Amino acid sequence: MDLKELTRAEEQLMQVLWQLKKAYVKDIIDLLPEPKPAYNTVSTFIRILETKGFVGHTAFGKSHEYYPLVSKDEYQGFAADKLLNGYFDNSVKRMFSFFVQKEKIDMKEADEILKLIEKLKDK
Repeated sequence: MDLKELTRAEEQLMQVLWQLKKAYVKDIIDLLPEPKPAYNTVSTFIRILETKGFVGHTAFGKSHEYYPLVSKDEYQGFAADKLLNGYFDNSVKRMFSFFVQKEKIDMKEADEILKLIEKLKDK
């Protein structure tokens, strides 16, 4: 499947849907931060996500229970590739350096990353 980039609002709804696994619009709204968006707004965005192939539904009369068709892991991979290719010339080293310079990585995280690298070397 060819993934499309989500808007911030769409991604926020997907985060909730990934957390809930399946939900009605009212369930999604319950987990959104204040100020809560209108029911019709969330319903419209969910239908857009369905059109984009991210969400499916099961109908129960007039109610629809929605569920993700794209996993969080799939979208994370897509977003990471987009970030890496779009901003760091496909260089993990440049991306890592950027996060270190911006102090987004602390020493504990850096140590964990180095341990992952050592595991890769051992394979």
